[in-house]
Amino acid sequence: MAEADLSPEPPRLRLVLFGPMEAWGPGAAAVLPRGRKSQALLALLAIKAGPVPRRHLAALLWSRVAEEQARGSLRQALLELQSALARIPGPALVRAEREEVLLDPAARWVDAEQAMAADAGHPAALDLMQGVLLPGFDGLDPAFDLWLAARRAGLAAAAMRPLPVAAPRQPPRRGARLGVLPLSAGPGAEWVAGALAESLTAALARFRWLFLADPASLAAAARRAAAGPGPLAAAREAGLDFALSGHVQAQARLSVSLRLTDLRAPETVVWAERFEVAATDLGGIEDGIAAEVVARIDPELLLLEARRASAAPPADPSAYELLLRAIPGLTALDRPGFEAAGQLLGRACAADPGFASAQAWHAAWHLFQVGQGWAPDQAAAMARAEALARRAIALDPTDAQALTICGHVRAYLHHLPEEGAALHDRALALNPNLAMAWVFSGLAETYCGRHEEALLRLARYKALAPLHPFAFFFDGAALVPLMLLRRHAEAAAAARAVCELNPLFSFPLRPWLACLGHLGATPAAAAVRARLLALEPGLTVAGAMLRAPLRAADAAHYAEGLRRGGLPEGVAEQGVA
Repeated sequence: MAEADLSPEPPRLRLVLFGPMEAWGPGAAAVLPRGRKSQALLALLAIKAGPVPRRHLAALLWSRVAEEQARGSLRQALLELQSALARIPGPALVRAEREEVLLDPAARWVDAEQAMAADAGHPAALDLMQGVLLPGFDGLDPAFDLWLAARRAGLAAAAMRPLPVAAPRQPPRRGARLGVLPLSAGPGAEWVAGALAESLTAALARFRWLFLADPASLAAAARRAAAGPGPLAAAREAGLDFALSGHVQAQARLSVSLRLTDLRAPETVVWAERFEVAATDLGGIEDGIAAEVVARIDPELLLLEARRASAAPPADPSAYELLLRAIPGLTALDRPGFEAAGQLLGRACAADPGFASAQAWHAAWHLFQVGQGWAPDQAAAMARAEALARRAIALDPTDAQALTICGHVRAYLHHLPEEGAALHDRALALNPNLAMAWVFSGLAETYCGRHEEALLRLARYKALAPLHPFAFFFDGAALVPLMLLRRHAEAAAAARAVCELNPLFSFPLRPWLACLGHLGATPAAAAVRARLLALEPGLTVAGAMLRAPLRAADAAHYAEGLRRGGLPEGVAEQGVA
């Protein structure tokens, strides 16, 4: 049996009523109707347990008009609602009979409904009540206002009622569990060791998919275990997956040795590095080393976890495991593996709709899909990427990765680079050690015409994480500002190296071809053009420029290079810009 058959069918419609109302179907496709009365109608049907009489709905939403007029308005709202939900595949979700209306209870998930069902076995359902129920719907109708006030009061009472004592229920796992052990130190280096351990913990905690152990508690456990099984055993007993440990030595130069240990059997050192700094240059040393360490550990951990999840038995994977299994398909970029990764990410979003990282990575998948020219409907893929990225930010406004992915969606897919740049700057304020944010912000800067600034930001990524698993993409980002600064020979040389990292990634071939065109390197351009068209058959200058959100003068230089490189002119596609 295929792996997909082993998981239960997820709800086809998911509704969020706490905070800004949202409705989405499979793949986080937004299906919320436009009208406020239609939205309120959907909320009423979602919260009601079964069929709802039409007269009751009409009286709640149109209490100030005659009954016949109210029922006519209800018919119009129902048509709008049914049209919006028709975008979800499968049988109709709303059944409108002559006297009753029903929203299929078996095909929906509603946060308010889950919260009201909280009991001793599921106390975590109360955590769904983040914010006010249906904010912004006050004043819609006097009768609806009364109903909404009563519903809010009922939910508030549910949140306060004592629940019988029951065994604690584990929340869904959404990341790796990591701890920074106290660093041992030689004479005179004790203060650096303590400061560095604190800086490492604080910097790692900015990666929202990593869950950091409390450093004080871990240090106390390590001290207790020092004479017995040892600090690593204490970390393992605390339920951690990984532990970061090391030693600081102060001599003529300050030497810091760090290692990351996978605590799961068999216990294995999976990363180690040594840093040296002149003793005369110790100002802020702990923050400088911490920045480099965490920028390199983050992708290492992601790949380690992805390999572990891919090797695990396929039955009943969690949303986190589904996300991890998708990562190899994104880094390899072979098309069958890439398509499978998209399906895995869609399942992860459906299995745990509150998992911000799953939504963000699914948005990134759509970015690659459009960039590779693989989206069967580019406009739909762009809209889906936007919805997923926005959903990730709504779930966790402090997730820097979600913010920078959303920024790239705005800058690259929707050709709004200034909006994207603002989101990237916010992401970097939240996590200045996130390599992806430096790369995406560099691209946004070059889209805005600030090419020198773009290269500075891309250089920061390279200093932080020179061996990043997405280097095939991240290194390629510098080709665009180099080309637009007319540094064609330098860009062409860099492109050759970048394309060796992943020959299946088509993006760097486009600026490489343009640079060769401007250099008049006809034989080399013919070889690159053949590679590009093998990956993107039918690509034209017009089609390539639709994916290049550049200023007019920069776009003209890029397009001219592609023409000189021999790419056909073509006709602009519709509905993509």
